[in-house]
Amino acid sequence: MLSDLLNPYHTIAFRDCVVQIFFYLTFGINNCFLLMVMGYDRYVAICNPLRYSVLMGRKACVHLASGSVAIGLGMAIVQVTSVFSLPFCDAFIIPHFFCDVRPLLKLACTDTTVNEIINFVVSVCVLIIPMGVVFISYVVIISTILKIASAEGRKKAFATCASHLTVVIIHYGCTAIIYLKPKSQNLLGQDRLISVTYTLITPLLNPLVYSLRNKEVKDALRRAIWPKPISS
Repeated sequence: MLSDLLNPYHTIAFRDCVVQIFFYLTFGINNCFLLMVMGYDRYVAICNPLRYSVLMGRKACVHLASGSVAIGLGMAIVQVTSVFSLPFCDAFIIPHFFCDVRPLLKLACTDTTVNEIINFVVSVCVLIIPMGVVFISYVVIISTILKIASAEGRKKAFATCASHLTVVIIHYGCTAIIYLKPKSQNLLGQDRLISVTYTLITPLLNPLVYSLRNKEVKDALRRAIWPKPISS
């Protein structure tokens, strides 16, 4: 995508478009399910701390991560096959800043009802199921936190979830607006603006949001901003 944006001709080969949309969908879907896994991790850490090492051991983490990757690959293959099996018109101009499913479907020279249904079903599976799991996890987490007697304990518990919850709201919120709204409400200008948020801004914020929870990172940042004077 960055290479295409820097290209003064703003063109992309058909093969490159296929590759771009495949990896975009794969990593996007992976991220949705990894955020769900992280929500489950927060639930276990706060609601079942004594069993955390058992429920979230190395083997469990490998299975959860590999499952997220497998789901992403499988669903991306389904969507890419569905989109690029269509015949496209001669004026192959994509009204977007990268290859995405909905802008490509608008270029098809045939009825895309079946493809729209496939895209919607995949979007529901990728968004509604993880969002539901995260929502239930946080309902239980918040009810558990509110039962903690000390204010300091509640503060630490909320701080544990703050970074993850921030990314969840931005990522799921923006993605749901684009992929779950009815076809009649498609506004390409609005979709492009929202796409910038979850394809560029969210990944940019992720290292900052997650690393600021680390005490060593905070200390290093504090030393960089307010260095101690050199003693004589």
